Amino acid sequence: MTLRRIGITLGDPGGVGPEIVLKALAGDYELPKADYVLFGSAPVLRAEEKALGIHFDFGFLKPGIPKLSGSLTFREVPGSLRRVTKGAPAAKNGLESFRYFKAAVAEAREGNLQAIVTAPISKSSWALAGISWKGHTDYLSHFYRGVIMGFWSEKLKLALLTHHVSLKDALKKVKKDSLLGFFISLDRSLKKIRLGKFTLLVAGLNPHAGEGGLLGREETEEIAPAIKDARRQGITISGPYPPDVVFRSAIGQPDTIVIALYHDQGLIPFKLLAFDSGVNVSLGLPFVRTSPDHGTAFDIAGKNRADPHSLVEAIKLAAVLSRSV
Repeated sequence: MTLRRIGITLGDPGGVGPEIVLKALAGDYELPKADYVLFGSAPVLRAEEKALGIHFDFGFLKPGIPKLSGSLTFREVPGSLRRVTKGAPAAKNGLESFRYFKAAVAEAREGNLQAIVTAPISKSSWALAGISWKGHTDYLSHFYRGVIMGFWSEKLKLALLTHHVSLKDALKKVKKDSLLGFFISLDRSLKKIRLGKFTLLVAGLNPHAGEGGLLGREETEEIAPAIKDARRQGITISGPYPPDVVFRSAIGQPDTIVIALYHDQGLIPFKLLAFDSGVNVSLGLPFVRTSPDHGTAFDIAGKNRADPHSLVEAIKLAAVLSRSV
């Protein structure tokens, strides 16, 4: 069987990304057998190795990754960073992490990677560096339409209608046509990864899912009609359900995915249930992209206190999902 080739980016040098990547690779986590390619810069890598007392004898790669054989290699991404400042957003760190991700995406687009696992970046650092994209998903959406932000754990699976936008802007997407297009894209993406048949549960927008129009009319005028049309197209979907109960009904159901209408509606329950084990997954791509479901953790960066378990789960999920790529 041909091994999957999985790229791993170091993330923001000022956060916990480099730390959790090295801990995941050096620890006894029984990672799936694959060709792992680490994207970063040598100064950042060596500084983190020194801080953690970990050392890898990486093979070094140039652009255009050749066929490997169950190996761990390092792809040097040229940059100007020579000394890492930990613990706060910084333009130089934002530019560095963006370069790592950009290089990995370029290789994936060429077919040289089947999956990318991204360590956390800082959106503030990207903004300070003048990078217009708000994060990984936003950058991927520049190349591919309909990229879906999903979250995966043993306890709960989730898909977000809207990503990193204000609540005011998110509400503008709660329209029948936008919802139906999202349902169709999500269903198509889930069928592509071939992990079984999923049931989609749609959260309502208003308290008690609008209470029949008494507490808001989005459910009756926009959400329910979109669900009805999706069912006509053969999609296994139901709702809208009161947001305060729909997540509970999906807990522990491996073939059930909750559709949340805005970022915090979904992420609050997800992180309560799976903060250390949850995985962010981008659906709707010709390759797989996963990441840990936490940020740069600037408050503990450089203190050797970061837990790599969420990244480990992201690597394992990337290996599973990339089988269908």
